[in-house]
Amino acid sequence: MTTTKIPGVHTESTSGTRAATGLFVYLLAGLYFGVVLVKSEAASWYRIQEMFRFESFHMFGLMGSAVLTGMVTTALLRRSGAKSRDGQTISVTPKEKGWRRYVLGGLTFGVGWGLSGLCPGPIFTLLGSGVWPILIVLAFALLGTYLYGAFKDRLPH
Repeated sequence: MTTTKIPGVHTESTSGTRAATGLFVYLLAGLYFGVVLVKSEAASWYRIQEMFRFESFHMFGLMGSAVLTGMVTTALLRRSGAKSRDGQTISVTPKEKGWRRYVLGGLTFGVGWGLSGLCPGPIFTLLGSGVWPILIVLAFALLGTYLYGAFKDRLPH
């Protein structure tokens, strides 16, 4: 069984200090992400409902800025030859052409988003805010992840 090595967390050093530092950086990034989701009201079911009804364009701007940030960051990573903390060159492999997987994935994600009013990030934000009924949504998100892993070989990729 092979394990996936996460740069900054799994290192070859005998000292656990570097691994702990890597985990702390990820913890801080997650906390910052959670605060942004709460402050931007991206974890609000009412904001999501307003977006789907085209009553408010706040969320479209938020998602658009996230997509733009991802596009710029990916382009910069491809061109810069950036290296990870372990010295390995970061590579972004191009996706295969096709549309079936995007339609199937989009429909699955959209149904879950429409039923819960949340994409995966705000699930943990609401859990951290003490909204305990969100555990039901988390359970089904984990079930969906498990089912994807079980049927991955039979799905279009």
